[in-house]
Amino acid sequence: VQLQASGGGLVQPGGSLRLSCAASGFTLDGYAIGWFRQAPGKEREGVSCWLNKDEITIYSNSVKGRFTASRDYAKNMVYLQMNSLKPEDTAVYYCAVGLGVSICALPYQYDYWGQGTQVTVSS
Repeated sequence: VQLQASGGGLVQPGGSLRLSCAASGFTLDGYAIGWFRQAPGKEREGVSCWLNKDEITIYSNSVKGRFTASRDYAKNMVYLQMNSLKPEDTAVYYCAVGLGVSICALPYQYDYWGQGTQVTVSS
């Protein structure tokens, strides 16, 4: 079982990035899917979460309207499209999946994690 995140990099404020997360060894269908980020010296923060039972995507207030999470079950991939990036979005971004997730923002509820990809927003 593996999640492989990619797509991070250096981008100027106002720019865009698309993060990808490839799942292998299992199928994403049926899992809650979350994106988290962690900036230096800060706790891991939930960015978005897809809950199967509700079939909705939840976004943190800090990214709502700028970030869009999606998934492609046929390719076993998840994505995070990030637009209008700000310096405060700088962090390592992680994808995560879990079967028993009831509260999106709690990292311990997720079963599998990607290795993280660095996003740096700077001029």
